[in-house]
Amino acid sequence: MNHDEQPGADGPVSPAAAQQGVGGTPAGSAPADLPDLPVVFRPTVTRVVLLTVGGSLFAVLTAVAVLLPSLGGGERSSFVFVGLLFLGVLGLLSRPRVDADREGITVVNITTVRRLEWAEVIRVNLRAGDPWVYLDLADGSHMAAMGIQPGLAKGRAIADARALRALADHYGSGSPGA
Repeated sequence: MNHDEQPGADGPVSPAAAQQGVGGTPAGSAPADLPDLPVVFRPTVTRVVLLTVGGSLFAVLTAVAVLLPSLGGGERSSFVFVGLLFLGVLGLLSRPRVDADREGITVVNITTVRRLEWAEVIRVNLRAGDPWVYLDLADGSHMAAMGIQPGLAKGRAIADARALRALADHYGSGSPGA
């Protein structure tokens, strides 16, 4: 089954569901499957891979710089600098996350951070083939939330997208828990 067919991972919320709340729960009460807040969504497997590769590459390039006797001081520095540069780039790539609390969410992408109140998040989308979650915002714009991405952990990303969607539906609906 692809995640296009799974309820909650994508698609608009029906008017009846919006009145009922998430999962048929009355709008004034929190559904049982709502995650405890605060919660952080991040691609843990991708992060581990990127930081491990970056650290390993830095270690190898530093070892080469130290162990090769024919290298001069500038060349040694260049090896270490390139290792640090790769580690820094892979560190930036491992940065995305989505932090959710009772007031809203903070979307941390590679080079940007944006704070959104729950009322600003109209819809959470993760469709087949999407590289990460997209948020439909109240101002009519769309925003990537790279902290939930199905690349190396598709099942986890679908569960996280559902949880974020449930939070957005619950707290963005004007419910008393908001």
